[in-house]
Amino acid sequence: MLQHNLLIIYRNFRRFKSSFLINLIGLSTGLTCTLLIYLWVHDEFHVDKFHKNDARLYEVFENQQNSASDTRVTNSTPGLLAETLAADIPEVENAVVVTDWSDEFNLSVDDKRTDAIGKYTGKDFFKLFTYPLIQGDANKVLVDKNSIVISEETALNLFGTTDNVLGKTVMFQREKEFFVTGIFQNVPVNSSDKFDFILSYELIKESTPGVLDWHNSGPMTFVLLKEGADVDQFSKKILNLIKTKTEDKHRTLVLQRYSDTYLYSDYSNGKWSGGRIEYVILFSIIALFILAIACINFMNLSTAKASRRIKEVGIKKAVGANRRTLILQYMGEAILMSTISLLLAVLLVDILLPQFNLITGKQLALTLHGDLVVACITIALITGILAGSYPALYLSGFSPAIVLKGKFSSSLGELWARKGLVVFQFVVSVIFIVSVLVVYKQIEYVQHKNLGYDKENVIYFPIEGRVEKNRETFLTELRKIPGIVNASSIGQSMVGGGNTTDVSWEGKDPEDRTPFAIRPVNYDILEMMNIQIIDGRSFSRDRNDSLKVIFNETGIKAMNLKNPVGKTVDLGGGYILEIIGVAKDFHFQSLRVPVKPMFFVLAPQFTSLIMARIEAGKETETIERLSKFSKSYNPDFTFDYRFLDDDYDAQYRSEQRISILARYFSFLAILISCLGLFGLAAFTAERRSKEIGIRKVLGSSEWGIIYLLSADFTKIVLLSACIALPISYMIMVKWLDNFAYRIPLHWWYFAGSGMMALFIAWFTVGMQAYKASRINPVKCLKEE
Repeated sequence: MLQHNLLIIYRNFRRFKSSFLINLIGLSTGLTCTLLIYLWVHDEFHVDKFHKNDARLYEVFENQQNSASDTRVTNSTPGLLAETLAADIPEVENAVVVTDWSDEFNLSVDDKRTDAIGKYTGKDFFKLFTYPLIQGDANKVLVDKNSIVISEETALNLFGTTDNVLGKTVMFQREKEFFVTGIFQNVPVNSSDKFDFILSYELIKESTPGVLDWHNSGPMTFVLLKEGADVDQFSKKILNLIKTKTEDKHRTLVLQRYSDTYLYSDYSNGKWSGGRIEYVILFSIIALFILAIACINFMNLSTAKASRRIKEVGIKKAVGANRRTLILQYMGEAILMSTISLLLAVLLVDILLPQFNLITGKQLALTLHGDLVVACITIALITGILAGSYPALYLSGFSPAIVLKGKFSSSLGELWARKGLVVFQFVVSVIFIVSVLVVYKQIEYVQHKNLGYDKENVIYFPIEGRVEKNRETFLTELRKIPGIVNASSIGQSMVGGGNTTDVSWEGKDPEDRTPFAIRPVNYDILEMMNIQIIDGRSFSRDRNDSLKVIFNETGIKAMNLKNPVGKTVDLGGGYILEIIGVAKDFHFQSLRVPVKPMFFVLAPQFTSLIMARIEAGKETETIERLSKFSKSYNPDFTFDYRFLDDDYDAQYRSEQRISILARYFSFLAILISCLGLFGLAAFTAERRSKEIGIRKVLGSSEWGIIYLLSADFTKIVLLSACIALPISYMIMVKWLDNFAYRIPLHWWYFAGSGMMALFIAWFTVGMQAYKASRINPVKCLKEE
């Protein structure tokens, strides 16, 4: 019986080649999208899950209530928190403090050197986190403050081997020697934390004693809870720990499982929510919708062309086949189709995966592990069942007496069901079109908005080696290089920034904890960045401005100061500064948030980055000259620079990836929908061929025939647009709520998307309608 059914399926595939190809292309395209998204979602859910103690490993965050409307959750915590938790809280098995540095540092051994990302950690780091040591003892590698633990790749770069490396010295920043006490395996690709070496946190205690003050926050704190520990009870115990040390009631501690931090980064109403998980959910929904659209094509074409198979059903029922047998046959046909489509989809995924990785920034691989095999089988079965259930139930329900007498006709319910499925397809397609357009326009807006400073053609690189001791000399020589318009130095990049709540001014409310962003700068930085001074003046070499400060407009408003120039503020510890100017507001953070209060202080000794503006059109040759100059001035360090506008764009990398992927997925969803529409239009033209022949004999024009065949589909697409546009509006309003500065939702975004869907449908149906209108009526009528 199985062989018989397979033979019938094979014959049907050969007999109805167009339907087979449309279903194959539609299903395989839908399954390709689904598999790509599955690989991405699977990877997202497994980030940081490789740690052996994952279930008991938690990160401590600080919840800062600056005002009734300003709450900030940060992973910056007091430097003494880890050792306090380990010593005083019985639920804690171990705790470790970690200080991250995003900048690369110079490591060297004799004439070999490499730039690497490092961190300072407590001695028990390798007891909490599973970064296996190739060499060294996890209990001892960080006991000595002069020790360094390096990655396998770093060891190969510096020593050419990982053997017999322990005890050898590595020069850090060409200034201090450290002894290698351990080598760890390269950090896995599914780790959110990337680093190449580790130093002892005791060094931070020596160089920055402020980390020992409970009033300050900076390092991160991680805890390993004991087996069976009550997480909720532990959270309550540490909630007000900072208050017991500082009497600061505005700072509380909250807990989150470490491996959840990657997906859930937003804390509100006492719980973790939002973050990357929103994109995971979004793409999962997109995958389901695209797969549903592909399945709908199969359903529609199978039911629409049921008239070709009704005699088969009638004969089988007449000779004794029951409905269950027929359902299994047609379900088997659908599952076989989905299996063939899945095999083709796997091949397409293998071809497309490198480009998909490039877009998503992942390193996904199509390997036949258990999870993937189970997922593929599950997807094939679900797709086959979804696609084949309605046709199987529909075809198997025919009465043999009726179909063998030739009295079969499509029911009104069947027609409405088919139209309803097409409506669903185009509702999803229109929503995709609107989403792509709005996301694209918002990204374009943030990339071209006037930020209040000029980020174009500005590069920056770290101050290190000789430059650190001779900033002014280096800058003077730098400005002489042809193509360098201006140069200065700053404490950190213009994007992002640290905060302080210790700013005091005359008339300040004791409960006011407004955070201010800080920028230590050198002379000329404001002029170089074209930041406008709207009141007072900028820093000047002709005056003693070492105890002066410049606030932005929002900072002055937050302090509610009238005529601020000449007034003083206290930055804590009796550090009194005079306000000499007010800078026009500029966006130093993402456009997701409003401009925050900030200030500049003249402190060249605390600047860590050189910034230089390059003459437009001469970037390549100027950077080559700058590189040669830097190597001659600072031969022990590599010249690693970045463009400021790249930093700005990086804030919207997720949105940019969403925009690109949405564009591709939208195109594929529309393509699949049009394939179904094309098949239905072809079948409609075939079914009405005799009617078309009669109309042509009676004098109907080709345009009349095209209108006749296109009218119903036009109504369907217009109905789809009417349903989709309000839904897409609500979705886009919610997405744009993530941005404090955003585009207006113009009516033409929605009208244009609806018209685009209509034109695509017209083009798809029009090809078949035009072909039908050109038919010779003699061929249509001679069979009658």
